[in-house]
Amino acid sequence: MTVDVPRTGARLEADEYLYFVTRAFDGMLAALGTLGDERINDRPPLAGANSPYAIVYHCAEVAEYWIGHVLAGRPSARDRAAEFQATGTLDGLRRQVAEVSDRIRADLAGAGLDAAPANPPSPDYQGPDRPLTCAGVLLHVLEELAQHNGQVELTRDVLRAERSR
Repeated sequence: MTVDVPRTGARLEADEYLYFVTRAFDGMLAALGTLGDERINDRPPLAGANSPYAIVYHCAEVAEYWIGHVLAGRPSARDRAAEFQATGTLDGLRRQVAEVSDRIRADLAGAGLDAAPANPPSPDYQGPDRPLTCAGVLLHVLEELAQHNGQVELTRDVLRAERSR
């Protein structure tokens, strides 16, 4: 699927966008895989730190909310604060990410990226401080996934270093 963005003449291929979303999620899940189920729910000994599981869970919810709800207009009952308390298994998280990815693919079918999103984002969420087009929503999701991918890798490294002491 190709989406035209008339204001800039740019084109966005949904498959190309999803390639980068998948790379970010795959990187996060691979980092969790090196910790195993016995460590993915551990929090590093740093004030306010989140477990690797909670960070990836949060990322799945970010993608679901911003693309599914804000861009595509699906209903949302997101509890952002609860995302950082989430615990579970790597297999469960892999399933969640796969399901979110499938829904995103469907959400992007026929999306007019120069249009306004179907729903405004909640003012309680830490998103961009300006109105976004649908293309801006997609960029915001990539921004979040990229920064959290690095956070997961650093969190993994801290947890591994802590264990080796």
